[in-house]
Amino acid sequence: MKALLALAHAVDALSEGIGRVIAWLVLTVALLSAGNALLRYGFSYSSNAYLEAQWYLFSLIFLLGGAYALKKNAHVRIDLLYGRLSPRTQAWIDLVGTVLFLIPMSLGLLYLAWPWAMESVRIREVSPDAGGLPRWIIKPFVLVGFSLLALQGLSELIKRVAYLMGLYQLEEEREEVVE
Repeated sequence: MKALLALAHAVDALSEGIGRVIAWLVLTVALLSAGNALLRYGFSYSSNAYLEAQWYLFSLIFLLGGAYALKKNAHVRIDLLYGRLSPRTQAWIDLVGTVLFLIPMSLGLLYLAWPWAMESVRIREVSPDAGGLPRWIIKPFVLVGFSLLALQGLSELIKRVAYLMGLYQLEEEREEVVE
């Protein structure tokens, strides 16, 4: 179990590092959005490339941020009962949800997205809009995002099993997302 917990901590560190990059992407997309608005309304100038860059960065935030949100326990959850349950029951719910839903969904989406992303890379797909950006660069990030989510799901699964075995404390994981 120590080796599995070491793997879980390595995955957690990866998610933390990506989370820091995402924070900078949020700032970048906010500045790009403001710049696009300023150019469009202040100077009557618009560019499909700027708009698509904004969309691509926004996509990266969500694709890469899923694993970080899961690690921080900041994902959306309907918390009518969950918050009132004991930590042990919560761990069981998380474990079952991860095994039955999170990991199969992530792997299924990887399976379905692989040919789509690889075909885009193979043909060097570009935007059909005038002045648009290459699409083949962004589409493989769907694979990266769901791979990271599956890895973080595995990390959470390992930690929940270790917690239920009395070998790990989950309370240290419950920290504020914004640092």
